[in-house]
Amino acid sequence: LALKIFDYQIQNNQIYAEYAKLILKEKQPINIYEIPFLPISFFKNEQIICQGKAVEKVFLSSGTTGNQSKHLISNISIYKASYTKAFELFYGDVKQYCILSLLPNYRQQEDSSLIYMVDDLISKSENIDSGFYLNDYKKLDEKLKQLEAKGQKTILFGVSYALLDLAEQFSQKLNHTIIIETGGTKGKKEIVKEELHQKLKTAFSLDIIHSEYGMSELLSQSYSDGNGIFQCPPWKQVLIRDVNDPLSIIGENKTGGINVIDLANIYSCPFIATQ
Repeated sequence: LALKIFDYQIQNNQIYAEYAKLILKEKQPINIYEIPFLPISFFKNEQIICQGKAVEKVFLSSGTTGNQSKHLISNISIYKASYTKAFELFYGDVKQYCILSLLPNYRQQEDSSLIYMVDDLISKSENIDSGFYLNDYKKLDEKLKQLEAKGQKTILFGVSYALLDLAEQFSQKLNHTIIIETGGTKGKKEIVKEELHQKLKTAFSLDIIHSEYGMSELLSQSYSDGNGIFQCPPWKQVLIRDVNDPLSIIGENKTGGINVIDLANIYSCPFIATQ
């Protein structure tokens, strides 16, 4: 399927096609390791979208320096299908959960793909207690206590620094709540992830802290259920490239640059070389 979508991209995505042809010359990839990966910086300076596709939505990166990445979305239903199916793969039916969100700085960014996803998961949960909390940690603490008392299965999505603030001000034992941190210190409290997770585990008497990893340039998430080991849904794959030879994929358990295949990006670019 990746090779079929590569062919589609070559025929319909002018920017990717020009880039890929410079690398491949006349060669045709016969496996995913030979597919050229577009540097992610192209999303900052170019309109990455297949010809003939109308722009339905634009997601902007949360970058605080320089110009933001722009992901032009021609079919928002593909994004919805991707994050819904991925959530179900890792956590089951969203309707069994109360979904809470602690994403203060993201909430003010209406062009954030993370906010779009969590907003929709809150709606899909159909739980009257689901919702966003900005900087009102006391109100969130009270809501968590109520849900715990009822034995309600709950997922709390939170940005790192806000979860840390919550932990420092309002610790409590959580038996029915999964905390999913979404990274994103963005110049706030800089802290190593292991240290962050340890503080959260201590404050909330949890064995593990989950993580979600997404980017505005990708339409699929990866999830970790502890120890910083992330898993992708089947239509997303991570490959490691040699830092000295970006066209060489070096295999597993080695340090290198990250390439991502995200087939949900069919109408923008599914083959991304991150920085």
